[in-house]
Amino acid sequence: MRRSVAVAVVRSEPPEVFVAEDQDIPNWVIALKLIARTPGSEIPPALRDRLREALRNEHWGEAVELWMTSRTPVDVYPSFEFYTGRDVELAAQELEFTPLFRS
Repeated sequence: MRRSVAVAVVRSEPPEVFVAEDQDIPNWVIALKLIARTPGSEIPPALRDRLREALRNEHWGEAVELWMTSRTPVDVYPSFEFYTGRDVELAAQELEFTPLFRS
């Protein structure tokens, strides 16, 4: 199991959150699930053409950058530690060794 994940947050209302196994994937997911699903008629022609070219050439990061120049901002965080239930199995015992519980 992976111990870290990459996260992308689209600052829409409500925000959209995409979680991926590494930092290369969020741009691809945003390109496919957000940018490519926007009707071309809603995007100025010059930007639309540049987005199409970036996507066709699989330049996912470039497409996301172009998207953010005139559309919804996106925050991409490359790595967060991923915790599971196993990580907290000994939480009660570990607490006794934390700074808060030292004199």
